[in-house]
Amino acid sequence: MKELKQYLAQFPDVFASLGVVLSGFLIGLVANFLVFGVVRAVARRDAAGWARSVVRHLRRASAWFLPLLAISFLLPLVQLPPKPFEVLRRGVEMALILAFTWGLIKTLDVLQDLVQHRYQLSSPDNLRVRKLFTQLQFIKKLVASLIVFVGVGLVLMSFETVRRLGTGLLTSAGIASVIVGFAAQRSIGNLLAGFQIAFTQPIRIDDVLVVEGEWGRVEEITFTYVVLSIWDERRLVLPLNYFIEKPFQNWTRNSSQILGTVHLQTDYTVPVEAVRAELRRIVEGNPHWDARVCTLHVTDAKERTLELRCLVSAANASAVWELRCAVREQLVAFLQREYPGSLPRTRAVVEGSAAGAPALGAASVSG
Repeated sequence: MKELKQYLAQFPDVFASLGVVLSGFLIGLVANFLVFGVVRAVARRDAAGWARSVVRHLRRASAWFLPLLAISFLLPLVQLPPKPFEVLRRGVEMALILAFTWGLIKTLDVLQDLVQHRYQLSSPDNLRVRKLFTQLQFIKKLVASLIVFVGVGLVLMSFETVRRLGTGLLTSAGIASVIVGFAAQRSIGNLLAGFQIAFTQPIRIDDVLVVEGEWGRVEEITFTYVVLSIWDERRLVLPLNYFIEKPFQNWTRNSSQILGTVHLQTDYTVPVEAVRAELRRIVEGNPHWDARVCTLHVTDAKERTLELRCLVSAANASAVWELRCAVREQLVAFLQREYPGSLPRTRAVVEGSAAGAPALGAASVSG
């Protein structure tokens, strides 16, 4: 009966403690509502990029962090026995650390949005921006990993058992590091390759590459792999070490400007100067030409045909592709319309004429 009375006597303290916790939670929610109400008002009035980014990324994390912070401030008012109070304190402390870790990671997203708002990747001359974004993406992932590592470590180290285990592990850190080094050799190699790519930058975000016979743009660079967005919307995923150990083509290493070629096979009777003039007329009327290069040369004289090479320039790889297609189509149409005899022809000797002498004939083959 005495123990029952003691047990029932604790109920007021339990309800009072629950009221303190709920009060702290409500105070935090109200504070979160007021803070983000002000930020939303700023975003609506000034269309500020930072305000929209804060609302988008930090709203959920703050909805947990501020109530937990308010509860931690009100914990001294909780009237509980030592053991239940310690359990409550530990739980609030761990939840607060995890919420703070989440908020720090989301803060990195806000900083990334601010940089992307300041420097536009879609600008025509974006070499410096691509350099910055490549380093920013890698550094962001590295810092986020460190934040998670430290946050989880702080939670675990709040337990006495884990602290004792950590002390024991430190005494054997030398042997463990050797074992882990052998086991994770390739992973560590990829991590070091990531550092090398981020700061020496053989590739960058939005670079145009030709890798394994595929043309595409660098979409993402992680700690271990690179995602290449292929022109037909496929994705090619390659390990970081690939770009350190194997050759590949980078069409935007120093500039996005590029030259394109168009080859035509024609008959020996083709009027080269007329084709050259037509090429100039075509590119001058095409919006993809950047007015740098427009030349036509006879690059080969084969057994049956002449090879004409048209060299044109454009601001980027996509523009030069469109320009090459337009030049090829319009030059072929020009030859068909103005000089059909200059298309590739196959000549043959026809025997068996009435006089018994050989006669020459020619068969025209469109190419």
